[in-house]
Amino acid sequence: MTAVPPEHTRPSGPDPHRLRQVAESFGTDPERYDRTRPRYPGALVDRIVAASPGPGVLDVGCGTGIEARQFQAAGCTVLGVDPDARMADFARRTGVEVEVAKFEDWDAAGREFDAVIAGTAWHWVDPVAGAAKAARVLRPGGRLAAFHHVFSLPPAVAEAFAAVYQRVAPDSPFSRNRQPARPALDAFQAVFAKQAQGIREAGGFSDPEQWRYDWEQSYTRDELLDLMPTQGGLTWLPPDKVAKVLASTGAAVDVMGGSVTMKYTTVAVTAVREG
Repeated sequence: MTAVPPEHTRPSGPDPHRLRQVAESFGTDPERYDRTRPRYPGALVDRIVAASPGPGVLDVGCGTGIEARQFQAAGCTVLGVDPDARMADFARRTGVEVEVAKFEDWDAAGREFDAVIAGTAWHWVDPVAGAAKAARVLRPGGRLAAFHHVFSLPPAVAEAFAAVYQRVAPDSPFSRNRQPARPALDAFQAVFAKQAQGIREAGGFSDPEQWRYDWEQSYTRDELLDLMPTQGGLTWLPPDKVAKVLASTGAAVDVMGGSVTMKYTTVAVTAVREG
């Protein structure tokens, strides 16, 4: 379960699933990742469970098992697939069964599922090949649901982050082709549209739709700086550069009184496997 990069550093060049250096960097600190990453709205989990024909769930890019445990708590039997053995090991210690593989290459061995989910991970999967693989392992009436967190930092904090990131990592794929600031959800509609188009091209699904949930979460300075190194723009940077980014960002939070409120939107791109 890996992150869409923050809006201020989102690359407009290669598709995310081609940025393997970033995609494979999230397992450097699975304990921090699991501790700090936000959970998914319970209403979304309940809706997916209710809209699926049974309790068998395949979690693509399960990471440390955050959403897998939420679906287990909702009564589902969950199998995770993740390419990172470090993340998989952590998830197993929390009670999630995981197989290590890139989803497009994973061997289902004839198994079928009632839902295929991906929590902030589907952008690391080839949108057409991944949807085609999901169609093969879903029972008729089964649901594909790729859901993502999109968030917005307060403008002053976001600008402080972007400015220092540009200085310390000018050759990063997130610094090159940096797009002008705009509302986070607007910035990522292209990502969601590409995923929906991948489902259409793969065939075998109903027309994709979006489900949206808006919510907020407050962070102290320390909580925010604990979360930020789990984001894709930072996971692959050396520690000295990460420290510079965090110092500048933390200073901006201090100016705001030592805490911030993040606005989140969780969006699911979802479709039903047709008979």
